[in-house]
This record gives sequence, C-alpha cells and structure tokens, in this order.
Amino acid sequence: MIVYRELSSLERDLGIPAQTLYAVSNCLGRHYRMVSISKKTGGVRNLLIPDALLKTIQRRISDVLLVHMPISQYATAYRFGATTLRNAAMHVGKPVVLKLDIYQFFDSVPYSLVKEKAFPAHIYEEQIRILLTMLCYYKDVLPQGAPSSPAIVNIVLADFDERIGRWCAQRGIAYTRYCDDLTFSGDFEAKTVIDLVRRQLKSLGLLLNENKTRIQRQGRQQLVTGVVVNEKPGIPATYRRKLRQEMYYCQKFGVCEHMKAMDLAISEEDYLRHLLGKVNYVLQILPDCTEFLQYRDWILQKLRCISGST
Repeated sequence: MIVYRELSSLERDLGIPAQTLYAVSNCLGRHYRMVSISKKTGGVRNLLIPDALLKTIQRRISDVLLVHMPISQYATAYRFGATTLRNAAMHVGKPVVLKLDIYQFFDSVPYSLVKEKAFPAHIYEEQIRILLTMLCYYKDVLPQGAPSSPAIVNIVLADFDERIGRWCAQRGIAYTRYCDDLTFSGDFEAKTVIDLVRRQLKSLGLLLNENKTRIQRQGRQQLVTGVVVNEKPGIPATYRRKLRQEMYYCQKFGVCEHMKAMDLAISEEDYLRHLLGKVNYVLQILPDCTEFLQYRDWILQKLRCISGST
C-alpha cells in the first residue's frame, strides 16, 4: 500500500496540482450547489452537487485512493457488480425478513470518522489527511452528490459490517447492507438484532431510524431494496402496473402529450431515459419478460429518433 507523507506524492498520483487542491478546499462553498429532489415517500431530499472541478477532484480521490481501502463482504452497494437484485437474492425464501435504516446517514457521519477511516494516519501525513477530508466533506455532512461519498460510506462502515456479519453468521442469519439499508433474514428474534444494531451504531455516533424498522414474515409480501423475495426475486405488482400504465399513455397519446398531462418540466429525451431506467430495472429482475423487452425497444427507438434529429 502506498504511504503519502509528502504532498508531492499525492499531487503526482491524483494528477492535480497541490495549489488547486488547497484553493478548492479553502472556498468549498463556491463549488457546491443545492438541488432538491422528490422522495418516493413524500417530501424532498436536498443534495449537495459539486461543480466540474470539485467533482473531478473527488472522483480522482475515489478512483486512486479510496479504491484500495478495505470494505466488507456484507456491503452490497457502491462496488463492482453491485445491484439491488444481488442484495435481495441473499434473502429469498426466508421465514423472517428484518429491514433497518440508519437515521439521516449522510447528514450524520462525523468529520472525525471520515478522517479516521477513509484517510487513516498510518497511510497519510496529518496535513494531507485534513486536506483530503475537507475535499470530501462539507458543512458537517457527507455530500450525497459527491462521487467520493459512496466509497466513503462502505469504508466508514466496514468494521461495523464485519462485527454484525460475524454475529449473524454464527446464528444462521443472512445480513447485507445496501448503503444505509440493513437487511437480515432467517429464523430469529427481531428484537435481539435490533438492539445489537442500535448499540453498534451508537458507538459510531449514528442512530437507528426507528420509524423505518420493518419486520416481514412469510405469508405476506417481503420486499428487499424494491425486490420481492418471498419465493424468488420479483417485481412488486404495483410497480409493474404503474409503469405499464405510463407506457400505455406514452404510446397512445405521444410522449410529449403525456409529459404535459403530468406537468413534467424536463426534456423529452431526459424523460425517456428516466423511463428506460425503470424498464431496465424490471428487466434486471425479469430478463425474459417479453412485455418489458418490447417497452425497452420502443423507448430506444424513440431515443434514436431524437438523436438523429439533432
């Protein structure tokens, strides 16, 4: 593992002048903008989005430095080959599925934890640790729109994941963490697991989101990261029905007319790409579904027409 004791080494490996790194770190407010997006559950989520320069710096930090830091096998998001399906597949056909959520995780991760875990003292000289942490952290939060934040999430929670994972493995309980969503499945007493997770999170200065705790038993629909896991991975019927209806209106009345009816203030291309993402999500779980394969072909044809006309 490379050890960074001199700024020149960091400058060389990141490919960014030290003067630029310090200049950006000293005026971070100029390099972020706030964007609000609607939550599926209602309300809005505020994202801090870095500008092109800061985004490039954060991406280089992630690709060159953070990529070498250890993460847990139980972390199923923000890594090569990660999908919601792979996360959900671990919990198929289990008598009990317990879903837990970390309370306002990105807004709650302490600066000290990022510095300690992502940029540890045995690898980085103190001033370099401070500089890198500042470039990835802003206004007491881990910015959700920063390309470095996903990697930092897995690094910060690596020890937590391993402790929880070992405890679960000894008791025949499957455990995965997809970002701030924790899932447990098997035959177990839910309260015991909840109490353990609450204690372990508290030791990191984090809290369990008690309002999002869900205990799902066989005989009722069990959902993990949006995937039905009762018998085999599947898509909730309500999701398919709403998407099917959306496609029907687009094909019958035209994309632009449907967008007007929905009062969508985005371009036709952006909407079609959004729709394509939803269709591809279904096909990720149900790859041989003829209906949604046809939807995908229709959307791709529309996108080709738009591309050809510009």
